Amino acid sequence: MNEADRAGLLARLAATPGCDWRTDADAMAPYLAEQRGLYRGAALAVALPQDTAAVSALVRACARLDLALVPQGGNTGLCGGAVAQDAARQVVVSLERLDRIRAIDPANFTLTAEAGCIVQRVREAAADENRLFPLSFGADGSARLGGALSTNAGGTNVLRYGNARELTLGLEVVLADGQVWDGLTALRKDNTGYDLKQLFIGAEGTLGIITAAVVKLFPLPRETATAWLACPSVEACVAVFGRLRDASGDAVTGCELLSRTALDFVLRHMPGARDPLDAPARWYLLVELTSSSASAGLATALEAVLEQCLNNGQISDAAVAASARQAAEFWRLREGVAEVQRHEGASIKNDVAVPVSAVPAFVAEASAAVQVACPGLRVCAFGHIGDGNLHFNLSQPVGMPVEQFLAQWDTLTGLVNAVVARHRGSISAEHGIGLLKRDALAQHEPAVAIDLMRRVKAALDPQGRLNPGKLLPPTQE
Repeated sequence: MNEADRAGLLARLAATPGCDWRTDADAMAPYLAEQRGLYRGAALAVALPQDTAAVSALVRACARLDLALVPQGGNTGLCGGAVAQDAARQVVVSLERLDRIRAIDPANFTLTAEAGCIVQRVREAAADENRLFPLSFGADGSARLGGALSTNAGGTNVLRYGNARELTLGLEVVLADGQVWDGLTALRKDNTGYDLKQLFIGAEGTLGIITAAVVKLFPLPRETATAWLACPSVEACVAVFGRLRDASGDAVTGCELLSRTALDFVLRHMPGARDPLDAPARWYLLVELTSSSASAGLATALEAVLEQCLNNGQISDAAVAASARQAAEFWRLREGVAEVQRHEGASIKNDVAVPVSAVPAFVAEASAAVQVACPGLRVCAFGHIGDGNLHFNLSQPVGMPVEQFLAQWDTLTGLVNAVVARHRGSISAEHGIGLLKRDALAQHEPAVAIDLMRRVKAALDPQGRLNPGKLLPPTQE
């Protein structure tokens, strides 16, 4: 596209009411790069609509001009799902200006927020009304609600409260033709036909642009018990988790697994980090129990289980948080793993899920497979063992050139995914598909499932204008 044609398109787009624009290279740059550097895209422009009406007007304008749209929240994704790929025909739609809390209904335990609200801010707004919005993950201080819903975000509280899909009651969505679907219901029971909101949650902006949502709230926890445990094996970790669920009345909110490799990375590279225990172990659990009752006896239940597990060898040591500050220090160790891993060189990251009972076998089989294929590779495994979601990250062997290691990406990821498939798991537990896992989706999902997805896409976005090239594998024609 020559400069005159580009200028003409931009001039026509500029007439869209309620939109700010970023059109020069420097202003667009923050919206074009995926945060961990795997993808750097290109776009005609970046649009920043101020409200739902402006998003609708923008979608209609782009349809008239035969342009595609790439919705974007906080741009914290890890799979390239919000990266534009065409400097001539794609417009990034940043939802950052749609950042209003529209309503909080403490009696109904619901909150209505726009898609551009920072997830942490939603949680703080709920807390101001003595309510809990439990969606919590590493990037929630910059991730936006719409992006979290479009990838069906999970995080550390899924075990107790569910992921984004379970936390959502209603949506407002701008469709591919510019119509606005007002599905902002705050009802917990509504059997009036198809549950349409579920089409858009986890769809990565390929079926519609989420502009607002009604989310569930819960009572604030009034009692919390947190502990850091050393375990000899992943099998022991799973057994401890089961004991805690039984003994606490299913009050386990978080159960996080860390390998010694993951903890070593944090201790080496995170300022102020220290090992909570005196002696190293192969595996660790960070467990947290919560209750909205101040007299649930969680600390007593936790200590009783830990004593049993010490006696039978399922744990070798434990540190129970004596204060909220110490609990926060434990969580800081867990949450720092993904960030510090970059200091150990290149990494190949896998976000997978298997049944909780299959986690030990998965870790053993996948570790053996990748270490045979790439001697010296360091497996940095951590994640949400309570719901079977592991971040099975692979760090380059010490001394191996980065390019040599990354050239094995497809091979090593293929080996991990093959083990996932043997255990009837998922190759994407909470990060989405985007560009990164699009081709793998076709290999691991049944052909019937892919066909159904294509039919839904064709019905809701027949011109393919919404986030083209993402999630669905290209057709083989």
